[in-house]
Amino acid sequence: MGSSSAQAIRRRARVADWWAGAWRWVLMAAGAVVVIYLLLDVGASDNVTTAIALSAIVIAAIATYSTPMAMCLMAMPALFVVQRVGLGGLDLSMSDAALAAALGTALLLGKRPYSAPMRHLLWWNMLYQFATIFTVIVNPQIQNTVEWFHAWLLISGALVVGWSLGRAGYARTALLLILGAAAVIAVGTVGTGIAQFATGNFAPVYPAWPVPMHKNFAGTALALAVLIVYINPSWAELPQRWIRPLFWLMLVAIVMTQARQAIVGLVIAIIIVVMRRGATAHSRWALLLIIPAAWLIVTLVVDQVESQNQHNSLFQRLDWLREVYAFWKHAPIFGHGLRFWYYNPAVPYQPPQAELEVAASAGIVGLAGFLAMWAGIVYVLWRVDPAYGTLALAITVSRFVQGQFDLFWAASQVSVPFVVAGICLGAMARASDRKSLPEPPRMRVRRRDAARAVG
Repeated sequence: MGSSSAQAIRRRARVADWWAGAWRWVLMAAGAVVVIYLLLDVGASDNVTTAIALSAIVIAAIATYSTPMAMCLMAMPALFVVQRVGLGGLDLSMSDAALAAALGTALLLGKRPYSAPMRHLLWWNMLYQFATIFTVIVNPQIQNTVEWFHAWLLISGALVVGWSLGRAGYARTALLLILGAAAVIAVGTVGTGIAQFATGNFAPVYPAWPVPMHKNFAGTALALAVLIVYINPSWAELPQRWIRPLFWLMLVAIVMTQARQAIVGLVIAIIIVVMRRGATAHSRWALLLIIPAAWLIVTLVVDQVESQNQHNSLFQRLDWLREVYAFWKHAPIFGHGLRFWYYNPAVPYQPPQAELEVAASAGIVGLAGFLAMWAGIVYVLWRVDPAYGTLALAITVSRFVQGQFDLFWAASQVSVPFVVAGICLGAMARASDRKSLPEPPRMRVRRRDAARAVG
């Protein structure tokens, strides 16, 4: 009784201390929003979002003085903000800006050395970077060079940020922040969908809140978050009473978007989870969801084929694939350069399929590096302890599968799964270190006394 009351007193003291300093953080946040908004000097809603997001980075930078990983934690929800940063001529998404800021913090303050699986993933990504350096040399364009570093940031940079959070003991907090951001998107999607369906319009839902989003972005982002909730690793200690409602909320939102690549990626990931965990009652129940998912995808595709509308997403993608393939044949070895659609008028759009995009961008050499990288990633994560590796493997493979049917190199859609994979590996390294530490003498005495009492 005395122990529980003492814990309650300490808990109330911590809450009181937090509230005592909360007003300073509120004042700092409000001031940062106002200052950055004035710097932007415009009234567009996108710039309001940018002002809020940038102010969060400023606050995180200040908080990093007392909490080393504050910048990395604040970057987690910002990974889902794809609006452009409106400062001068800088063309950068908020997701990229937050990830870059978090990476700087992780490199300076994160714990090392990296574990063997983490090092292997970084080397596999470096292999891809080496394979694409040739197209940067052959096609001297500023967009080409910038994208080379950007691709490294989205994979290796995201891994390092996630590792630093997991290794420092912030795995649970980081995953909760990611789920919180996804929950906001899910609420916005369902709200937009209800308003749309009420008018008799049952077309795919494009969320209008908290900011306007494309249905495919919302669907794929939510599919990644659903996997965190579905796998629910024990070491993350997620709040169990919120898990099931959140799972169904995000699942309904995905169905409303009708994002087929998100559904296919989610189905493949669930199959991987079942293969890793074995057949249980929980996994068999989850496999039943594959039936309506497959029915929905087939129905949507059949409807588009029967409509014979040459401008719907199916026929438009087929036309794009044919055009990109013909374009690739003009530079088959080293490609036309990363992000060639920005400066090459022949194909002024991003190819809607991962391997074809890499082949057109970096040629056969880059494609070989891309496939080798993904084979290495799957191999490494498959060999990781399933308690930590299942989530890392499922969420990265889900992203790869999504890229077979739509854009692959899209900022947040690549960085989020690799941040989560890094969190898993960092948490595993932290748990391993804690197990290898010598047991404190007082704990050994207690264990010995307990054993004698049982004897």
